[in-house]
Amino acid sequence: MTGGRLTHVDEAGAAHMIDVSAKAETTRHAVARGRISMSADAARAIIEGSAKKGDVLAVARVAGIMAAKKTSELIPLCHPLMLAKVTLDLTADEQGVTGTATVRTTGQTGVEMEALTAVSVALLTIYDMAKAIDKGMIIGPIALIEKTGGKSGDWRAEAP
Repeated sequence: MTGGRLTHVDEAGAAHMIDVSAKAETTRHAVARGRISMSADAARAIIEGSAKKGDVLAVARVAGIMAAKKTSELIPLCHPLMLAKVTLDLTADEQGVTGTATVRTTGQTGVEMEALTAVSVALLTIYDMAKAIDKGMIIGPIALIEKTGGKSGDWRAEAP
């Protein structure tokens, strides 16, 4: 919120895309993290690379990167951005996978939504690829961990 009101809603309450044309271009950076919890059998298949659909983490990484690039097509009021960098780190353990997406650009608006979209789609892809082993996997929490750049300045979550 800015000034006590939602920024994507005008005075009449109608949704609109924010005009960023007067904003200065700055380097923008955002990191989002999420988790998918699963059975030991599903986690073991992912770690060992024995899931029937193939290399779960490699496919999820590519899916997350692709999703970051398509965020404006998925989230109605997001601006299309030229992303300079998208990375997706996926760490598997005996109880699931933690994903961390990092996105960077130089532009007039931030990349928080791109980072959140990247990690969300990566985790959804893991679910899709391992659901034959465990349909009860749980995705979440997913959160913004940090963002830098722009008028509102830098921000970091208190407890990552």
